[in-house]
Amino acid sequence: MIAFLGMGHLGANFVQALLRNGNQVQVWNKTAAKAKALEAYGAKAFDEVTDAVKGATRIHLTLKDDASVNEVLEKASVSFEPGTMIIDHTTTTAEGAAARTELWKSKGYTYLHAPVFMGPINALECTGTMLVSGDQAVIAAIEPELAKMTSVVINFGTKNNTAAGMKLIGNLFLIAMTAGVADSLSLAKGLDISTDDVAALFNSWNPGAMLPARLKKITSKTFDQPTWELAMARKDAGLMIAEANRTNVPLVAIPPIAAEMDKWIARGEGKSDWTVIAKDTVE
Repeated sequence: MIAFLGMGHLGANFVQALLRNGNQVQVWNKTAAKAKALEAYGAKAFDEVTDAVKGATRIHLTLKDDASVNEVLEKASVSFEPGTMIIDHTTTTAEGAAARTELWKSKGYTYLHAPVFMGPINALECTGTMLVSGDQAVIAAIEPELAKMTSVVINFGTKNNTAAGMKLIGNLFLIAMTAGVADSLSLAKGLDISTDDVAALFNSWNPGAMLPARLKKITSKTFDQPTWELAMARKDAGLMIAEANRTNVPLVAIPPIAAEMDKWIARGEGKSDWTVIAKDTVE
């Protein structure tokens, strides 16, 4: 028996997929109606989390944060079956994931943090990426079941909070990328360039393909071998800011990056590769 706690868009679609694959699933959500809606697909909903976990040997969670995970698990634990495995898909702090792993181990239960890069559609279709790390015997035992929930399971080794950290790193990149897209669209608006034209540019030219080379450049510390000098990159950032100011459109990401470039130019790095602004992170 599987219990699933947290029926947001992601959790609800995970449950539908589990049911479709022949599992019995008991569900709970703080807003009971969201759990009740899953009964139409074959789930059994409970108003109380203590009832939802009764008889379950595996408990999945998709909640909000560390505090909500801690609160729900503590309340539910009075009804845990001996040896219950807790699989937490919530995006949390790395510190929280490590603490929960040790806490529930001390109480006789297995806690595995398994955050995901998956949207609701991925959860429904069992596609996307799931991250795990920690006790390798635990992971080996449960990985076949996790693999049924997603396309890819990435194992980051024995440290019990690496998966949590990697999820935050991935989300940081997604947020930064989205801020860049927002700035690009804002500048396009100011320059009277259509979003269709912007889409055509990125459909033909994929800057994401440059990521491995950028990462290698930074981690290899070859800043003295520039492919784009910092001073020239700063000049271009200045042009972007000037055009945005002229056309009265906002830029969110570029101005603070330009300010960081100025700091490095003041340190004498103007002729270095522009990725030198990340130098302190690899020193």
